[in-house]
Formats: sequence, C-alpha cells, structure tokens
Amino acid sequence: MHTRSLKGWLKHGDFIIMDMLCLQLCFTISYWITEEFGNPYTIDRFQFLAVILLVCQLLVVIFANNYTGIIRRGPFAEVLAVIKQMLAVLLLYILFLFVIHQSLMASRLHAAITAVLYVVCDTLLRSFNKWRIQRTSSNEGQRSIVLVTSEQLVPDTVHNLLNADHRDFTISKILLMDKPKELTSGEFEGISMAQLTEATISEISHEWVDEVFVLQPDNMPFPEHFADDLVSMGITINYTPSVLLDERWAVTEVNKLGNYKVLTSSIQMVSPWQVIVKRAVDIVGGLVGCIFTGFLTLIIGPAIYLKSPGPIFFAQERIGKNGKTFKMYKFRSMYLDAEERKAALMSQNKIQSGLMFKMDDDPRIIGSEKKDKNGKPKGIGNFIRNTSLDEFPQFFNILKGDMSLVGTRPPTLDEWSQYDLGHRVRMSIKPGLTGMWQVSGRSEITDFEEVVRLDREYIQNWSLLLDLKILIKTVFVVFTKKGAE
Repeated sequence: MHTRSLKGWLKHGDFIIMDMLCLQLCFTISYWITEEFGNPYTIDRFQFLAVILLVCQLLVVIFANNYTGIIRRGPFAEVLAVIKQMLAVLLLYILFLFVIHQSLMASRLHAAITAVLYVVCDTLLRSFNKWRIQRTSSNEGQRSIVLVTSEQLVPDTVHNLLNADHRDFTISKILLMDKPKELTSGEFEGISMAQLTEATISEISHEWVDEVFVLQPDNMPFPEHFADDLVSMGITINYTPSVLLDERWAVTEVNKLGNYKVLTSSIQMVSPWQVIVKRAVDIVGGLVGCIFTGFLTLIIGPAIYLKSPGPIFFAQERIGKNGKTFKMYKFRSMYLDAEERKAALMSQNKIQSGLMFKMDDDPRIIGSEKKDKNGKPKGIGNFIRNTSLDEFPQFFNILKGDMSLVGTRPPTLDEWSQYDLGHRVRMSIKPGLTGMWQVSGRSEITDFEEVVRLDREYIQNWSLLLDLKILIKTVFVVFTKKGAE
C-alpha cells in the first residue's frame, strides 16, 4: 500500500504552521512591549489586527513560494527568505488597512517590533526544524528503497537520490539490470549492490523493502518477470515513463523521489489525510485499550502466574509492514516451553502449508489438561484465548505505531521465511489487531491461500469505512466467540 504525498506548498505544512504560530506570538510580545502585559486577543482592536495579519500571511504562503528549496538553504539565504516573507505580509497588511480606511488603527511601532521579532524568532525556528528533519532522515523511521538500474547510471542516481530536498528514505540495496563490467566489489557508497537475478529477487522478498525505484536505461528492455514478482509481492513500484504503457499497474500516479519525477504504482493508493485519520483512530484506540489492559493485568496476571510461574506477558519477534520486524506483546496463554514443543505438534497443524499454526486442544496452553464435561479444555489459557483477552497488550503496539487496529495478522519469523512471492502482499500494510480474515471465520479457515486472498481483498478495497465495519464485526465475533479457538 502506498501513501500519496502532499503536493505544492502543503508538503511544507510543518514550516507553515510554525511560521503562523510564530507571527502570532511575536504579535503578542510586541503588544506587551508597546501597550501592557496582557492578552491582546481580548481587545477588539487587536483582535481585528491579528485576524488581518493571519489572512495576509496565508495569502503570502499560498502565492509567494517562500518554501521552495527550504531544506537546502543556508543560514544567510534563510534570513533573506524570512525578511522577504515578512515584508510581503506587512505590505498586504498596510494596503488592506488603507483600503478600508483604518490605517490609524495600527500602531506603527507595534507593527515594526512584530516584524523584527518575527525575523529573528522565525529564522531560529526554521533552522531548528531543518536540523530536526535532517536528523530524522538518518533514523530507522524512513522508507527503505531498492534501486534498480544499470551500472553506468548508479553514481549519478545515488547522488541525486541521497542529496534530495526533504528526503525521507534510504537506499537499502542496488540491483543492476545489466551484467557488471567495472564492478570490483559488492557495494557502492556503502550500499549493497548485486545483479538483478532470481536469487536477488528472492532475497528482497524476505527483507525490509518499502518501495522499489526502477530507473530504466534507454538501451535495455524492462525485465517483465521482475515486474510480475513485485506486483505479486505487493511492493510499491516507482518507475520511469519508459514502462508507462504496461497495463499491469492500473493504480499509477506521478510523484517525486529525490530529484526524479517518477510514476508510482501500488496495490492501493491512500491520501495523507486518510493515513492521518487512521493513525488518530489508532492512537485513541491504543490509549483506551492500554487502560483496559492495565485493569486486566490486575485480574488475569495473578491467575497466569499461579498456574504457570513466569512472566505474565509474552513478547515475540513478528514481521511488520513491508518486512520490518517488531516485538509483539500478548498475555501469556501458553507454558514457557511452548515454542520448543511446537515442532513436535506440527503434524496436527490445521494449516497444512505450515505458513500459520492452528490446532484443536493445543496442549501447550496453560491449564489445558483440565477438561469440562464435554472433554474440552477449560484452563485459564483457554479462557483468555477463547475470549481474545490475550490480544489486549497489543494495544501498546498500536500506540507505538508497530500495529494498527485493523490490518493483517503479523507472521512469525519462521512463517515469514517460508512465504512465496504472492504471500508477501499480506505485509504491504501495517499489521492489525483484527482484520478481514479474523471476522470471516478465524479458526474455520484452514487454507492459508484463502487467508492471503482475504487480506489482499482488504488491502485493495481499503477505506476508513471498511475499517469501521471490520471493528464492529470484531466486537460481534469476540462476544459470540464465533470462530474463536
């Protein structure tokens, strides 16, 4: 799944909001200096001036292009840019007051001090924000890009990508479409480099790869089998216009990657606003869920410990969005040696492919040796699994951003290592606490290909409304224990 990027001046929203707040703060400080220490927004005259100043600043933001190339600007150039912006705002401000015959309402001293304070404060704030962005660019939170091109184009391409304005990605690997002639080592500028082969395609299917950028040389045909594999894996593709006529990528739009204009194709396109709303819902849900988890820990924790002394919570490495690993948390519902005993029980796995593990009356579950009158296990572990209470600690993963309320279930490392190319599409989005296949029968579905089909259907048809429907169905499934095990 690919998130559409903001266009034009909107992509500098952090700078814009910061500038607007800064100007209002300087307006207030100027009032303290020229008038009295108090709130200028409670006085009609200054309320009016503050609104006019805000409108003038918005007009300058929209039409003046003051933010173009802001990340690359040096300190001196930034000071000049802030001065130009402030002068434009002042000019509009004075012109507007003159037109409505209210020029005497404005204190010239107040306006001058506001302007001087703004130039100083905003220059410092912009410098800090640029430092923050550049520092973030070296963190783990950025996208992982695989570059596919020819050996001859590698130096210029890498330079253009890594020296781009507002970069939020790193190049994790370079794959060469041609046979290397001058390649003396397996890397360039510290980036792993290899020839594009079936083996290297298989490798990236089990690595953290968010997107692939294909810069196709004019003298080389596009490798169609590679395109098929990427589509099958659900990996977002950025490619040059030479493959524009390829009909396999219906969802396509023009974007910018580094200094290159590219065509982006993905299994699903979502807007930044959809992502923001989904994340906001996750944060609210995560906070509420963590509160309930705290209460449940007081009740369930002692019961788990008394029956099986050891940690109350179970942490396990799982595969997240696009192959990135994270640690997932649950209430421990199994004995401490559960993982060691799993191999001996694989013959009873209901998912015959071995790509997931499900079995009836799992003896590794805490207290499963205790049976009811129908011979069914009724231990504390079975109770918290049947009621899905073991999943509650994952609200912490949701709050952290590793997971979402709705998504696809994250596989274990050993399951991930067995995935075929077509299975990888499940992890082209952030994993979720619940999802399409969980509300479609959970334990009744024993064919992993059906799980993949349902997850692909969810990704291709994703919307905020679909998430809401799945959440409502999840509540019904949990309370009726339909499909639970």
